[in-house]
Amino acid sequence: MKAIKGRVVKGLQKNSRLVAADNSGAKIICIISFKGGKTVKGRKPYGGVGDYITASVKNGNPEMRKKVVNAVIVRQTKEYRRSDGMRVKFEDNAAVIIKDDKGNPKGTIVKGPIAKEVVGRWPAVAKIAKSVL
Repeated sequence: MKAIKGRVVKGLQKNSRLVAADNSGAKIICIISFKGGKTVKGRKPYGGVGDYITASVKNGNPEMRKKVVNAVIVRQTKEYRRSDGMRVKFEDNAAVIIKDDKGNPKGTIVKGPIAKEVVGRWPAVAKIAKSVL
């Protein structure tokens, strides 16, 4: 996985609720774990924009509900600083559901903007995004 430029503050933790920002059938997902997260023993894992997560679908189509899915965080409400000095924050926490480890998204469109940090790490998600902020 490619490194992110800038200091992305890890604004989300386990059991945080996210909006599913794609048309995969899920509406709200809950974070179960963070893939590839490194912390001190005993510390709770946390993540931010561009992180790969495992989540449970809480609301959505009957076929998608109660399923465990992989996703990528594309927006967070906690403000973070980019390397050029600009500070960025979004109105909601959102993720895009991924169907395989290569980063191919399950849906075909992304609702709302995604962060620029996601584009470098997950190019397949960036292809279906309408706007990058």
